[in-house]
Amino acid sequence: MLFFLGTTLATAQVKTEVDTTTIRIGEQINYKINVQADSTALVVFPEGQTFMPLENVEALKIDTTKQKAQFLLSRVYKLTQFDSGAYTIPRQKVIIGEKSFFTDSLRVNVNTVAVDTTKQKLYDIKPIIDVEEAGSDWWKWLLVIIGIVGLVGFLLYWFIWRKKPLSEEEQITLLPPYDRAKLALQKLDESQYLIRSEVKEYYSELTFIIRKYLDEKVYDRALESTTSELVARLNLLKEGNQIPLSKETILHIESILKRADLVKFAKSAPDTALAEMDKSTIDKAIDNVKVSLPEPSEEEKLLDKKYKEAQERKKKRQKIALTVGISLFLLIATFIGFGVKYGFGYVKDSIIGHESKTLLEGQWVKSAYGFPPVYIETPKVLKRVEIELPEDVQQQMSRTTFAYGTLLDVFSVVVNTTTVNTPKQPTQGETTENSTFDLLKVSEQTIEGFEAKGAANITVKKEKFITPNKAEGLKTFGTLSLPVPNSEAFVDASYMVLAFANENVLQQIVITWPLDDDYADDMIERIVNSVEVNPEDIQDNIK
Repeated sequence: MLFFLGTTLATAQVKTEVDTTTIRIGEQINYKINVQADSTALVVFPEGQTFMPLENVEALKIDTTKQKAQFLLSRVYKLTQFDSGAYTIPRQKVIIGEKSFFTDSLRVNVNTVAVDTTKQKLYDIKPIIDVEEAGSDWWKWLLVIIGIVGLVGFLLYWFIWRKKPLSEEEQITLLPPYDRAKLALQKLDESQYLIRSEVKEYYSELTFIIRKYLDEKVYDRALESTTSELVARLNLLKEGNQIPLSKETILHIESILKRADLVKFAKSAPDTALAEMDKSTIDKAIDNVKVSLPEPSEEEKLLDKKYKEAQERKKKRQKIALTVGISLFLLIATFIGFGVKYGFGYVKDSIIGHESKTLLEGQWVKSAYGFPPVYIETPKVLKRVEIELPEDVQQQMSRTTFAYGTLLDVFSVVVNTTTVNTPKQPTQGETTENSTFDLLKVSEQTIEGFEAKGAANITVKKEKFITPNKAEGLKTFGTLSLPVPNSEAFVDASYMVLAFANENVLQQIVITWPLDDDYADDMIERIVNSVEVNPEDIQDNIK
């Protein structure tokens, strides 16, 4: 069964067809709109979910047919409903050129599907289950940060704090002077100097061992002194009873040092037996020096212990200073690197935190609020706010409000839907001149509401606003100063009011946000670009 409804203005004509007005749950209706217009006219068909309470499952492509000097444009919408009852398809708005045309509303019956319980078992309704909110990728960034911090910490530990195994030279250096001298003589004895007839190298190493030992235990300038100077100093120390060395030991040391000088400077070449005997003499001289020297007193041992502890503390302070320096360098380098790439303000806000930035980068919610629905995407879900109207007003109209924040919170989003209970029914093909609501007056009343809540210094601008699904309304925007609770101070903010109206419904979106806040500006742009309202019956009340 086909239904034909027509609207004519000048040379344009709009007709609708449906294949049936009675369906079962889940079945579809083919709702067709035919437009006959001049070839130069711009035609805009309904878009989105404008057929509520029926759902638009699919909108087919526009079919164009030429008829003499005019074009016939046709578009089929597949509609359905998943709940039984009687529903009314609202009037659809079609724009031809600069004029709007409205189809008639259409009543559709949706019947239930008969179920044979003898063949199909019935089951209890399943209980409501909690669904966890979808998480963000913050944990991935946390793992990356932990990995980087762990890598830096490992490198600092490995190269600075780790107790590295000592090399053979370091282990020898830590030995007492006597043990170190004896070990050096042992290594000299194991060397190949004498076998290779390298007498000069042999005596150089032998004299260095005795000079080094005397430098550390007897005379602290033994290494740079000549043989005569060193022997004279040893005799002087002996005569002053500062070292109990025997005269024989000093003579042996003098003899070996002079022979070594002849080997090094006069190219003397003593035989191997004499060289080995000189090594034994030096070995005994070292023993005699050790025996002759008094044992260190407890006070000297304590001083030596304190010295070692002071050296350890010094090394520890150096490690701490190096660790702090490297950490600060890495932090500053990272901050500068990200600052150059993303901007220093963004990096600072990411570290310290910024309320608007957190909302902008959080998980947004897109939903419909009120009826007819207002589709909007917001950083947080809007919650229903119960507003009590006087009884006499309740008889005339009803209002639903959904909000996040309040005017005093600076950032707020409010969606109001006001429905008049006794709407004036426009006739078919009626243009946008008649409506219960005058959007200009509504805008003025909203500004008065701001003033009633303490706002000051309000600037007002107005312009036409068109949503992405071609619904027209009034945009009122500007700046204002909002009072800070429990204070005499004010904070500067921006505001925007989007208003849409038909013969009996007023839809308003009121947004306020901090002034000179880039993150908030990005949020508002995203919110406004997401706004969609049912374009049917939306009237242009901007005069």
